[in-house]
Amino acid sequence: MKIKATIERIPGGMMLVPLLLGAILNTLAPSTGEYFGSFTKGMISGTVPILAVWFFCIGASIDLRATGTVLRKSGTLVLTKIAVAWIVAIIAASFIPETGIQTGVFAGLSVLAIVSAMDMTNGGLYASLMNQYGTKEESGAFVLMSLESGPLMTMVILGSAGLASFEAHHFIGAVLPFLIGFALGNIDHDFRTFFSKATPVLIPFFGFALGNTINLGVILDTGLLGVLLGVAVIVITGIPLILADKFIGGGNGTAGVAASSAAGAAVANPVIIAQINPAFEPVAASATALVAASVIVTAILVPIITALYARHVGGHKPGVPPLPGAAADKP
Repeated sequence: MKIKATIERIPGGMMLVPLLLGAILNTLAPSTGEYFGSFTKGMISGTVPILAVWFFCIGASIDLRATGTVLRKSGTLVLTKIAVAWIVAIIAASFIPETGIQTGVFAGLSVLAIVSAMDMTNGGLYASLMNQYGTKEESGAFVLMSLESGPLMTMVILGSAGLASFEAHHFIGAVLPFLIGFALGNIDHDFRTFFSKATPVLIPFFGFALGNTINLGVILDTGLLGVLLGVAVIVITGIPLILADKFIGGGNGTAGVAASSAAGAAVANPVIIAQINPAFEPVAASATALVAASVIVTAILVPIITALYARHVGGHKPGVPPLPGAAADKP
């Protein structure tokens, strides 16, 4: 049976499918972890330690000797994405209460949900799209995008926008595993080879544990809002990313479209940030559900929009079958 191949046909499938299975288990049998205990409980409730190891391995996989072109491209996209999320956070905070919106169509929406959905890019999705529609350097921009992974940037945005306060050691704790991995991977390249192999392996375990923090009933309650948030992520971050890619990054905008997704790892941010700052606990559950929905929506729509945009600008790579009506690039 080709189960793995089937899952990988789904955008972000190795993350989203285990996440959905975990959410189903948590919705139908929320006490499973407590009932079995031991290693089963650890796998079900191990979001933070699994994410910590994954973050360490990402750091170890990044080569300090990245080319200037890759740094320029990825730096442009990463900084633009973070800047847009920061501006949106300041605007949203002026009309969304700290406890989130409680009634109406936008019930459950909070600044935490918006920032978590907008400040990180699905790096794996981006890399695969650029491998098909962009250049090798554009695909390599995935490297610096890994720096967005984890709650650090969300904490920075919330803190700098005056929406929350975090102790300095909390910021250090959020990035320390990444920095240690980064240091080891560049001191000894054998470490990079060794630890980088674990990065894709940990994703389904992380997704399953993360799914066990989600109640599908909450997603159903916020389903339409989750779809709207996903579309908003593409539109609000996508337009500045296209412009930044064209006028700063030296591209044709395709990389900007491909970077307009919400990262699967972002689903964990509301819960982790609520653990660091209990003030966010009342909105963490609804924010998690909204971000999960936006991840699914952007994972479906961004590849389609990227393909259409690449066809429009003639950005299809030689050797890759073009979409109907699209002409392949000249050699």
